[in-house]
Amino acid sequence: MSLAMLAHRHPRIVDWGIHIDRTPAAGWIGLQFIALMPTWVWMAQRMRDGSDDPLGLLALVALAALAWSRRRELRASPRLGWLALAGAGTVLATLMRTGLGFMPALPPLAAGLIAVLALACGLLAFLPRKVAALPVAGLAVLALPLLSSLQFYAGYPLRVVTAEVSRWLLSPGFDVAREGASLAVDGRLVIVDAPCSGVQMVWLGYFTACAVALWASRSGRDFMARLPMVGLLVLAGNIVRNSVLIAFEGAGHPLAPWAHNTLGLVVLAVVCGSIARLMVPARAEPEAAELPIPGLITTHGGRHVDTVL
Repeated sequence: MSLAMLAHRHPRIVDWGIHIDRTPAAGWIGLQFIALMPTWVWMAQRMRDGSDDPLGLLALVALAALAWSRRRELRASPRLGWLALAGAGTVLATLMRTGLGFMPALPPLAAGLIAVLALACGLLAFLPRKVAALPVAGLAVLALPLLSSLQFYAGYPLRVVTAEVSRWLLSPGFDVAREGASLAVDGRLVIVDAPCSGVQMVWLGYFTACAVALWASRSGRDFMARLPMVGLLVLAGNIVRNSVLIAFEGAGHPLAPWAHNTLGLVVLAVVCGSIARLMVPARAEPEAAELPIPGLITTHGGRHVDTVL
């Protein structure tokens, strides 16, 4: 059978395969988004009923901005490994949300975690190879409504750590004793309450790290190497903020609400700015051979004309 006859008599499934292969990236990602619709409905309901802060919308906007900025670089043929992970994750998220036979359904947050990671895999299947996977996955996780859960599970330990370190910092100038997440400062009881745990600062710090790493085209290895420093910067900023507030409280001069909020915003700006600077690659210094020589007119790819008489 000649190639011409094969071209006319090939099975119709071959045409279907060609059409599927030519489906644009937006089509694949849109279909996956529709398949995961129950997760998006649950996320919207949880943000709308006030049970969680809507900060996850910032992460979704950042992912959409990433896809839009790279729209001319999206791969015509997806990377099959990431595409297979996206498909498997989509199916698994659906099964874990509804349950299957003897397997009970997972809590919505756990099923939602699988869903957003599956969507991140679907996006990575079409993004250029130079886009690091870890910051994309990080933004996908931050899109979940998880601040209230973080506050429930991690809020108290963070408050205890903050109170203890604040006790060390304030002990030279005050008589300070700690009990749980409370401090007795010169006989005045100061409670390190839930807003002082720094959970929101943790979210914003890691969001800044992921967004800036993608903007600066950091590799996944560089991003992972800097993550511990991100956590330390957030913890240090929260401790400094609480120590200043507790010092004013202990001295009997509590800050006014506007000053309290201003201090928090200033510390948050310093922390996020430090994290952004941490994620931006350092500028490479030009080598001696690349520096201009006085008295020479130098153009890239051109001649060197000696103007010295």
